Amino acid sequence: MANEIDMLNVEVAHATDTKQMIIPLRVEAGTTALQAIEQSGILQHFPEIDLSKSKIGIFAKLSKPDTALKEGDRVEIYRPLIADPKEVRRKREAEGKRMKKGGGDIESEASD
Repeated sequence: MANEIDMLNVEVAHATDTKQMIIPLRVEAGTTALQAIEQSGILQHFPEIDLSKSKIGIFAKLSKPDTALKEGDRVEIYRPLIADPKEVRRKREAEGKRMKKGGGDIESEASD
């Protein structure tokens, strides 16, 4: 077993529409993001996660599964997007709708 000095405090996180979980974990220095996910046991709570397809990140920055973790890192497992944001914008534009910053149609507010 590693010395306490060789241990890191990290978290593994995932969320769905109805449930979120952040699991604190102590891992050996040199542990990768993928190893932390496996050690956390989070996959038992979210069996729908497919790590071969899911993207992962560290504090909202996409990362590779073999990224070595640092003290305090939070490994995040992302859900697939329901809709492609670019495609949604193209569709709105084709329908003649424009959006203001922060969301909401510009035309709908003019009629209020």
